[in-house]
Amino acid sequence: MGEWIEVQGPEGAFDAYVARPAGAPKAAVVVLQEVFGVNKVIRGKADWLAREGFLAIAPDLFWRRQKRLDITDGSKDEWAKAIEEMQALDKDKSVKDVAATMAKARELGAKKVGVMGYCMGGLIAYMTAAREQTDATVAYHGGGIHTLLDEAKNLKTPILMHHPMKDKFVPVEALNTIRETLKGNPLVSISEYAEQDHAFTREGGKEYDAAAAKQADGETVAFFNKHLA
Repeated sequence: MGEWIEVQGPEGAFDAYVARPAGAPKAAVVVLQEVFGVNKVIRGKADWLAREGFLAIAPDLFWRRQKRLDITDGSKDEWAKAIEEMQALDKDKSVKDVAATMAKARELGAKKVGVMGYCMGGLIAYMTAAREQTDATVAYHGGGIHTLLDEAKNLKTPILMHHPMKDKFVPVEALNTIRETLKGNPLVSISEYAEQDHAFTREGGKEYDAAAAKQADGETVAFFNKHLA
């Protein structure tokens, strides 16, 4: 369904996977990767959004060190590589790459552009919402958001967060802090999944839960339909 295109960013050109809907897109959604690169799972998320009527673009955030990294969570070596790339990533620069991808989406005809991210991408989606002009944002199990809650005062458009409360990578104390800190912000919605672990919507992953994933993804589509219309 998809293809790779080039996006011109502030520090150079990088690749992005694009999935297009069958008809005219409702809007665009920038899809932000986990630590495993723009792999089959992330390309699949873009394809899913295209089936829902959106133009979906997944930028390669690791491009400065290694272009088009495509690994899984299936081995210790892949995990080691994923963690290495995540730790080396300058997330402030990634926000600028996301902004460039949003601009590309507008060049391709989208009037409104949302951002959606998973894990590391969830954090960068939140950072982008606070620093750039997204039209709506979704963060799935974003790690590290609790360390940047002071930036929530800069939010100008709605954000939806999906929090598995048995997340082995994001402590429940951090999730509780996010909830309690942001509960008075009318732009923030948080959906919590009491029995779910990290990456519960990752098809093929050990933590995947079909029923919970269906619920979360249904909320995401409804959220984007509402705020990107």
